[in-house]
Amino acid sequence: MLCRRALGGRAVAAFTAAASAVLTFTVPSGEAAAADQLHTQRQASRPAANGDAISSEPAVFYLDPLKAIKVNASVHRIMYRTTDRTGKAIAVTGTVLSPTTPRAGQRPIIAFSPGTQGLADKCAPSRQLADGTEYEALPIKKLLDQGYAVVVTDYQGLGTPGVHTYLDREAQGRAVLDAVRAAQRLDAVDLPDAGPVALYGYSQGGAAAASAAELAPTYAPELKIRGAVVGAPPADMTKVAASMDGSAYGAFFNYALSGLATSYGIDIGPYLTAHGKRVTNDLRDNLCTTQALAKYPFLNSRFLTVDGRPLTERLGRAPWDTIVAEQQLGKRKPAVPVLLSHSSLDDVVPQQVGKNLAADWCRLGTTVKFSSNTVPGHIAAAEATSTEGLPWLADRFLNRTAPTTC
Repeated sequence: MLCRRALGGRAVAAFTAAASAVLTFTVPSGEAAAADQLHTQRQASRPAANGDAISSEPAVFYLDPLKAIKVNASVHRIMYRTTDRTGKAIAVTGTVLSPTTPRAGQRPIIAFSPGTQGLADKCAPSRQLADGTEYEALPIKKLLDQGYAVVVTDYQGLGTPGVHTYLDREAQGRAVLDAVRAAQRLDAVDLPDAGPVALYGYSQGGAAAASAAELAPTYAPELKIRGAVVGAPPADMTKVAASMDGSAYGAFFNYALSGLATSYGIDIGPYLTAHGKRVTNDLRDNLCTTQALAKYPFLNSRFLTVDGRPLTERLGRAPWDTIVAEQQLGKRKPAVPVLLSHSSLDDVVPQQVGKNLAADWCRLGTTVKFSSNTVPGHIAAAEATSTEGLPWLADRFLNRTAPTTC
């Protein structure tokens, strides 16, 4: 059963696989100020399969926080069924966007995997798209301008109960693939049930798109995925953690620690001082990415720990060594062509991490084009991925032979 309501903001949902789902969806009205909140509680029958929609509601997409520039698109916020790392059914929210202009033939769907948003519920892309604060709004609009439908997952724990399982390989990949299924099945949007699909993501989103590409042959074999654009993926957590901890992006390492600890049921409290707990809780509950980077620049985990040693040292010891190994990308073969874009001047994810992933996929037989650029900085280089990714995607939907650097 699909229940539709007015535009949603913060979702607090409880979904249990063992019983009928009772979903609590707390939402502010779409055009009102954030303080003007409408609280509703609805019941929905339990979805039968991954990707089934639990609920949907009309939404909006603004490019700016003043809400002066509204994107002309059909926008729906959705809640859909997926599974966590262990295979347990959970509810995740997201946004389905479709151009209002007609398109000849089947309209492709791009599964857009968001980059690092933060851990707090207010950071969910579905909320930020409606608030005009989503920093990846322009890449999403560019895809809409090309005539593609776009589905953007919020991932596990962003806008739904629990801590966001940041960089959990399986949870992210499943959320992306099930978002596509939900978009295809959504009655409110006229998208083909079995039309062409592509995956797109940068940074955290690059890892999520890469994971989705690796999982698709077994988890979602029915999806007609034509290719994946993967930008600056943190494919090797050991190398990425060493690069991030203590850097200008040190908060990201804290995100990863909190997210993976949640996913694997580990209490990180005993590792941290009272100050460390305050910082970690603040990052988890209150701050989105830009706020976190401004408030905690050069955050070094050794200043948060009881023993004064950086938490990166623990990654080589149980249970973290196993957890880190399970996040490794490049051990499974994507069945579709991949464009992997990565700057040699990336200051968050070393380019060698991307090169290694491309080489691993090449050895497995995947068609990969590794594209190096010299855009300075991790954030700025996202534009290079978008610029190259759009024509590459167009070629995939035209069934042209994919280029390879293998």
